[in-house]
Amino acid sequence: MSGQTVTIPDDRAFASFKAECLCEEGWSINHNKGGITVFTQGLEEGKSIHKIKCRMVCKDVSAETMYDVLHDIEYRRKWDTNVIETFDIGKLTVNADVGYYSWNCPSPLRNRDVITLRSWLPMGKDYIIMNYSVKHPKYPPKKDKVRAVSIQTGYMVQSQGPANSCTLTYMAQVDPRGSLPKWVVNKSSHFLAPRAMKKIHKACLKYSDWKKRHNPGFKPWLYPEQTTLPSIPLSELSIQRAESLENIDESSLAETQEREDSD
Repeated sequence: MSGQTVTIPDDRAFASFKAECLCEEGWSINHNKGGITVFTQGLEEGKSIHKIKCRMVCKDVSAETMYDVLHDIEYRRKWDTNVIETFDIGKLTVNADVGYYSWNCPSPLRNRDVITLRSWLPMGKDYIIMNYSVKHPKYPPKKDKVRAVSIQTGYMVQSQGPANSCTLTYMAQVDPRGSLPKWVVNKSSHFLAPRAMKKIHKACLKYSDWKKRHNPGFKPWLYPEQTTLPSIPLSELSIQRAESLENIDESSLAETQEREDSD
């Protein structure tokens, strides 16, 4: 998504994202345990773009359930303990919208937020959800958070053999707008990323019971006619340039002891 204007991803963009999710060349394995593999790519000289890819094999979750959990914003507020605030801003097409997400960063780092254009596409038995950062005039950067930039981030869900089995790949290419200390990068790949994948897996196992009690038939990602979001024109959006945002140096910050959530 490096063009000058905001565009909605086409089939080629989804195919390219899928190929990158499947590719292992140029990636280093940082963690491989309990069915979860974490890959990273080294930082380019003088750049702060972090690339990470996580893959999890779920032998007790269907691809359809995984896809629903990743989409369901109301359910995310329940299981995603990193989230500070998340909401949809408006729809662009039947399979694209714009939303806001802010999250807690490891102490003592400042918390981050993003505005992203998100799009999704079922591809045979597989599903892809991906996003990139945009600017919306009504949602400028906040004083108490650092506006990060998603260059391209997303999920690929692959249906596997037995009906109740899938593989989830999460890939992120993000500019956190700041020089991060090495302990943050190491902690992300060795601890935070695997823990996040485990939380998604746990959330999937509890989703069916939860959904029965919370608008069971409401799935606008499957049935776009259900959406209540206002339509917004592409012309309201612009590309979020990383260089136009505050860049902070947190590289010298030491890790603080904090109580970790139990898995």
